Amino acid sequence: MNRITEQSSHYDDLEKMSVRSIIQNINNEDKIVPYAVERQLGRIEQLIEVIVGKMKTGGRLFYIGAGTSGRLGILDASECPPTYGVPPEWVIGIIAGGDGAIRKAVEFAEDDVEQAWRDLSAYHIDTNDVLVGIAASGSTPYVRGGLSKAGEMGIETGCIVCNEGSPIAEISKYPIEVIVGPEFVTGSTRMKAGTAQKLVLNMISTAVMVKLGRVKGNKMVDMQLNNQKLTVRAIRMVMESGHVDAATAQKLLEQYGSVRDAVKNALNQ
Repeated sequence: MNRITEQSSHYDDLEKMSVRSIIQNINNEDKIVPYAVERQLGRIEQLIEVIVGKMKTGGRLFYIGAGTSGRLGILDASECPPTYGVPPEWVIGIIAGGDGAIRKAVEFAEDDVEQAWRDLSAYHIDTNDVLVGIAASGSTPYVRGGLSKAGEMGIETGCIVCNEGSPIAEISKYPIEVIVGPEFVTGSTRMKAGTAQKLVLNMISTAVMVKLGRVKGNKMVDMQLNNQKLTVRAIRMVMESGHVDAATAQKLLEQYGSVRDAVKNALNQ
């Protein structure tokens, strides 16, 4: 497989560049990413529709990945409960090497083709669920093994990769191939490839939560009020949507515990 993510950078002698040249060239490369994502919108839409259908009937969304890809999946999953007020069991991110690998690389963890399925089995994954593998290379053994076994078990599978014709894309029912080209630093897929994966993950989780009714209008009406900034935002949302003053909005939030219920009761008063 010709891995464009491993091809030599279009730039050389990076150490001789000025800081301004380095960041200008990185920025030039980054501009490629959203257009590469745009070319995959049809495939992204297909995967989202499948996820929404499964989750509406009680299914869950799983992400698996190694290294940067695994961390991005965990980040996306971990943002869903506070942003949309959903249980942490709805969207689950798993990284090769376990939670310790979130902060520190675990040697050879991504090379174990059997471990992903063992990790997924701990959550009793089944055909009600959807599994999305995240791997810039499209060949990570950990991700490939998990997707392969899931497919054998009749579980819907998707992937986010940054090479064309990869083994992971071939075994995924809904492959998303975002081709962003060689990295500024050769092989450093935490850069453009990671940015592309993050953009796609933003689309997936946001669109899924919107279609599951966790957004009203354009507001996060089920967000968790776990700091002052969010509480202030919630008060403003209740004021705007419930047509009440700040004091009333705060009182309603204290009484009902969520923007959704506070607005509902404000409108019923």
